[in-house]
Amino acid sequence: MHPIPYWRLSGFYFFHFAFIGAFAPYWSLYLKSLSFGAFQIGVLMSLLHVTRIFAPAAWGWLADHTGKPLLIVRWAAITGLISYCGFFFGESFAWIFAIMVLMSFFWSASLPLIEATTLSYLGESTTKYGRIRVWGSVGFIFAVTGVGYLLDATDIGSLLWAVLGFKLGIVFFSRQIPEAEIVVHAADGHSVRQIFKRPEVLAFFAACLLMALAHGPYYTFYSIYLVEHGYSKSTVGWLWAIGVACEIGIFFLMPQLMHRFRLKQIMTFSLSCAIARFLMIGWGVDLPIIILLAQILHAATYGAHHATAMMLVHQFFRGRHQAKGQALYTSLTFGLGGTFGGIFSGYAWEWLGPGLTFTLSAAAVLVGLGLVIWKMDVDEQRKL
Repeated sequence: MHPIPYWRLSGFYFFHFAFIGAFAPYWSLYLKSLSFGAFQIGVLMSLLHVTRIFAPAAWGWLADHTGKPLLIVRWAAITGLISYCGFFFGESFAWIFAIMVLMSFFWSASLPLIEATTLSYLGESTTKYGRIRVWGSVGFIFAVTGVGYLLDATDIGSLLWAVLGFKLGIVFFSRQIPEAEIVVHAADGHSVRQIFKRPEVLAFFAACLLMALAHGPYYTFYSIYLVEHGYSKSTVGWLWAIGVACEIGIFFLMPQLMHRFRLKQIMTFSLSCAIARFLMIGWGVDLPIIILLAQILHAATYGAHHATAMMLVHQFFRGRHQAKGQALYTSLTFGLGGTFGGIFSGYAWEWLGPGLTFTLSAAAVLVGLGLVIWKMDVDEQRKL
């Protein structure tokens, strides 16, 4: 096994999630400045997820076929950057729609392949994953707070240039990471379909899909929601940052938590916190302390949930199936779940209002929690 390229992997995570930190909270504000309605914004924001339904599977197959996943990451980063530049040349709904489809298609290639590469380098020391992934959270905080202040001081158009800078960082670090060795595993004898059809795997994917769906209103309208209730853009940025700061803490604590608790227990706790969090956001927006507490719960609803999900995907899909397993996870959860969540949020926001929309998010997570408790029994091996 080759030495872990810690800083090169960390640098990629930093810029990948810095892009998300600038894009996810503020892009809806940019779209609103172009006079798009709630449904149009919901459709456009959902495109980030639509392409993740099919694109990761295509990229994963290509990576397995070539045996060079990092080469795919590099070309996808470059073509994603070129596609993004199209935003500087038009503002119509059709043009923005087309550019978002192109950019999202290439952008969706990177993370599943980087996750598989990171876990390949870690081997059996997967509990150390959070110490690398944490730099993605640092990048998110840097972007979400910095861009918040930038938008308070300048017009919304400056967002385009900030995001461009993060896209350039992704291109740079994609070229620094060496290919990882793929270790043969006994699971190679089973097909991906056979692994996927196991009851505990189906329950896991269904719960994660529902979790992603439930986050649709949060990622699409949370910033708009807060600004409309009197929060400044810099305050919105700090609220996003506080959530991710708590997430960082959890990433550092995950090795200890995984020694003390089973992965199923951590997953159950994170889903329970998500139910409480969405209800707090939906009905407590006029109480800053409630919104603050809801953001602190991000430590469980994203940090603990994501780290646990990565460990489970790595446990279910081993050896030559790692890239395909990560691609499948991205496609079904962030892709399918995120798409339905974004579209659902656009309809629900207009017809039901924020409170009931976030209540439906909580209900979706409740169904996922039931599936995890009922069906997701896994044999776990904890190794440092």
